[in-house]
Amino acid sequence: MSIPVSKNEEVIVDIVGLTHEGEGVGRVEGFTLFVQGALPGERVRAKVLKVKKQYGYAKQLELLKSSSDRVEAPCPIYKQCGGCQLQHMDYAAQLRWKRQHVVDNLERIGKIRVTSGAASDGVGQEEKGEAPGVIVHPTMGMDEPWRYRNKAQVPMGMGMGSSSGPAAAETIGAAGAAQLIGGFYARSSHRIIDMDACLIQHERNDEVVARIKAIGRELGITAYDEETGRGLLRHVMTRVGFVTGETMIVLITNGQRIPQVESWVKRIRENVAGVTSIVQNVNTRKTNVIFGDVTRVLWGSDVIYDELDGIRFAISARSFYQVNPLQTVALYRKAVEYAGLTGTENVIDAYCGIGTISLFLARQAGRVYGVEIVPEAIEDARRNAALNGIANAEFEAGAAEVVIPRWREEGIVPDVIVVDPPRKGCDAELLETILAMKPERVVYVSCNPSTLARDLRVLEDGGYRAVEMQPVDMFPHTVHVETVCLLIYKGFE
Repeated sequence: MSIPVSKNEEVIVDIVGLTHEGEGVGRVEGFTLFVQGALPGERVRAKVLKVKKQYGYAKQLELLKSSSDRVEAPCPIYKQCGGCQLQHMDYAAQLRWKRQHVVDNLERIGKIRVTSGAASDGVGQEEKGEAPGVIVHPTMGMDEPWRYRNKAQVPMGMGMGSSSGPAAAETIGAAGAAQLIGGFYARSSHRIIDMDACLIQHERNDEVVARIKAIGRELGITAYDEETGRGLLRHVMTRVGFVTGETMIVLITNGQRIPQVESWVKRIRENVAGVTSIVQNVNTRKTNVIFGDVTRVLWGSDVIYDELDGIRFAISARSFYQVNPLQTVALYRKAVEYAGLTGTENVIDAYCGIGTISLFLARQAGRVYGVEIVPEAIEDARRNAALNGIANAEFEAGAAEVVIPRWREEGIVPDVIVVDPPRKGCDAELLETILAMKPERVVYVSCNPSTLARDLRVLEDGGYRAVEMQPVDMFPHTVHVETVCLLIYKGFE
């Protein structure tokens, strides 16, 4: 079959879907073209940029037919910035797409049947002669899907700076001279789009980043250059406690020494309300990984505090802590509901991090055992349990697939296992361990529908049945979706 388009050709493209990265999936005489910014149901005139054997990429030149789901993106740099992918899509449509994204992965990768009828009301209808499929409920969204992020990790660079926003008056350096800038990367690049405001960040994070840039310019601080390996400031990370209002600032530097560090700290304290922790992290490696191994407190505490559903957490610079507090509570409440706790159960929380899900579970379980491979996270988890007076949760550092079998030998038999792995999904050995231990219930919390579907296939082949799942919109206006799934061992049904 010959390819019907060629590079630099202008074509009319009908958009039939979205990729997992939010690009429009178009068709030209059956050939697939990916078009950034296009929505399903639209027709666009586009210029072909790249052609491969099975698909190609095109740039939208003109919108010929608009989707009813299209809206005007409120962010002025949305088309340049790579932080969000779906601001041009109505929020209700985003929620529908995210549910369908989960369903598509379950069916395509996991070969898992989704119960018909779940899309509209979450109630499945068994088909005659077939085992029941998994119910996938409508995506749980937010009433106000803006300003939800409690953490910003902003790459820094040298450039001419922005010309608008709250820090505009302080972005103008010597005529023509490069100065400190900071923002998110442009789509598919490491080119920094300087910005003063991000509509999905808490306002405090915007304020902190703007002040850090302004102070850094005045003090002549240089940014790290990926190509040369020179320059000092790599990233600025800021965290804010939504309940407590406490703020942490982390300066990630290419070296131990910060010029005029005392002056910098003093001016941050004077200009940033609510700051309780100023921390330096040192990363001298040529890598895209943000954090290095050395972290030290420049001023204040090594942690800030925040609360989720009445549980207080101490959060250190490198702690994993969900970025959307409101939706985190909804997600974890659903995980506890799926665990089906009566107050007597033994629960194992694999990938427990700083103990967030563990402490939610401990309020309704007999005993909770948390395991996490990062020792610092386990120290935080123990501190958080003590902080809340929770005595029925214990934590151990190590690989889940090593620690959990040993617990079994010691007589710890779980009724429920909860997993909340990183994007790569569960380790194969952990899945084997779950199948060997055969807890009545497994609650799988996932941030990646494709690895969720892959792992569910393994668990279903091993004797479990995925009963229902709840997508939760933790990251509005992006393509990401969190999902919590209940699996029950068939011997207990």
